[in-house]
Amino acid sequence: MRVVENLNQALHGLLEREPRAYLLGEDVADPYGGAFKVTRGLSTRFPERVLSTPISEGAVTGVAGGLALTGDTAVVEIMFGDFVALAFDQLCNFAAKSVSMYGKRLPLRLIVRCPTGGGRGYGPTHSQSLQKHFIGMPGLSVYEMSPFRDNADVLQEIVERAEPAVFFEDKILYTRQMHEADPLFRVTVSDGLARADLDDRPDCVIIAPGGVAHRALQAMRALMLEEEISCRLLVPSRLYPLDVDALLPHLGDTVIVAEESSPGGTWGSEVAHQLHQRLWGRLRRPVGVVCSRDGAIPTAAHLEREALLNESEIRRAVLEALRG
Repeated sequence: MRVVENLNQALHGLLEREPRAYLLGEDVADPYGGAFKVTRGLSTRFPERVLSTPISEGAVTGVAGGLALTGDTAVVEIMFGDFVALAFDQLCNFAAKSVSMYGKRLPLRLIVRCPTGGGRGYGPTHSQSLQKHFIGMPGLSVYEMSPFRDNADVLQEIVERAEPAVFFEDKILYTRQMHEADPLFRVTVSDGLARADLDDRPDCVIIAPGGVAHRALQAMRALMLEEEISCRLLVPSRLYPLDVDALLPHLGDTVIVAEESSPGGTWGSEVAHQLHQRLWGRLRRPVGVVCSRDGAIPTAAHLEREALLNESEIRRAVLEALRG
């Protein structure tokens, strides 16, 4: 099953289990079924609860937040994750605050789905990874789709937490197979954390969100075959709040965080900060952070490849950490 099919199946399951669940977004209804076909078949099966909306991300998110405020479950599809910036006020000043600002905890089941990332030649305004702008917002959870974890489990976890969440879905993953991984590595998933490695004593541990996982695995293969360096990959589903304690048993003395965001105030920087506090006495050197280049993402394929985080840069970061 491809990742897009798994996500589509997860949304079918959510709407079937939750009679008060709604899905809203631009062009989500059949026969179009969303820009990336994630919502295909949903409006046919649930015509009164899957609604195509006008082109206004702020309005769509505000309506969904209102539904969630009354006890419904609301899922929003932002056609391209870049446009979630237009819903920032609804997320920051309404949804995230509504969980706690009325004097007692208020359940608010809102999921904002954001197809994200580059690699498809969509250009500067349709290729960004904006996760970092939502890290540290009280009351808002940040998730990223993983090819190693069933999306039904992720959506159910978000609903059970009863807090608004932004769910980033790297567009490159849509066409990949679920659980597809380099056969050189064994992959296990437990408590929302995927782990891929060769042995129990890696030279370096790489922490990455789901959209970067395959690039990290490619770097790990090259490091093993060319340098005889063993690495472990950790892929958390929930980026924020991050369960750092769940990472600790899997870490060694050399750690790299890899992400596709542009530099400055990133999720990786937050992870590094939290790990420094807990591991400073046993780290060989500060936790490394590697990301895409600063600047707008080009449309031309060869320039886009140079701008975005790639396997070679992850491999270089590991080598620098081990040899520095």
